[in-house]
Amino acid sequence: MPAAKHWYPGSRNAQLEMAANWRSVLATKANEWHVPTEAVTQLNTVADSAASILADAKNESTRTPVVNAKCKEAFDRLEEVMRDIKRRYFFVPPLTEADLVSLGLSPRDPISTPSGTPNAQVTAETFLIGRHELGIKIVYLTGDPADAANKGYRIWYTVVAQGAAHPTAPEQLTSSFSTQRRKDVIKFDFEDSGKIAFFAIQVENGGKKGPWGPLLNAVIP
Repeated sequence: MPAAKHWYPGSRNAQLEMAANWRSVLATKANEWHVPTEAVTQLNTVADSAASILADAKNESTRTPVVNAKCKEAFDRLEEVMRDIKRRYFFVPPLTEADLVSLGLSPRDPISTPSGTPNAQVTAETFLIGRHELGIKIVYLTGDPADAANKGYRIWYTVVAQGAAHPTAPEQLTSSFSTQRRKDVIKFDFEDSGKIAFFAIQVENGGKKGPWGPLLNAVIP
């Protein structure tokens, strides 16, 4: 599940609650705030879709790896739509502080808060998502996950065939992507099924990087 951002809740239930609040507020404020009808309709559609697929993902009789993957996609889409509405209509032109509070948002602070160099070291636990996908849950070995300096993660990985030479240090990994989620997914090509993924994670903040985590490996489903 996504880690909490400075404005967006970390749990899916809380994300749906925020979406429901936005829908309630926009029902009376959309015209005043110049939020177009199509944006409100899109929010309603993706929020309803996320709520429906979450119910299926929680139900033992309907939960499958495919449903879980669809659930992640639905909540990624919900965040994308809410982020776009916030950026386009809530701050340009700016709403009043009371308006922002009604949406569960904080007024913008014009003074940026500097954050330090990441100092945490993390490892990961893996979990099944679906074919050719490896779920990653980040686990802190040292450092404070609440520290603003430890706000992002660089996941490095390399795919190796069974029995082939493999990396022996994180510095030898060749592919990477950045995320701010404590749970995320590494997606592989179809032909990578059955091969071994070697991976390691660095905490990062802008161009600053923390220490390497241990080199890990898992068989790609």
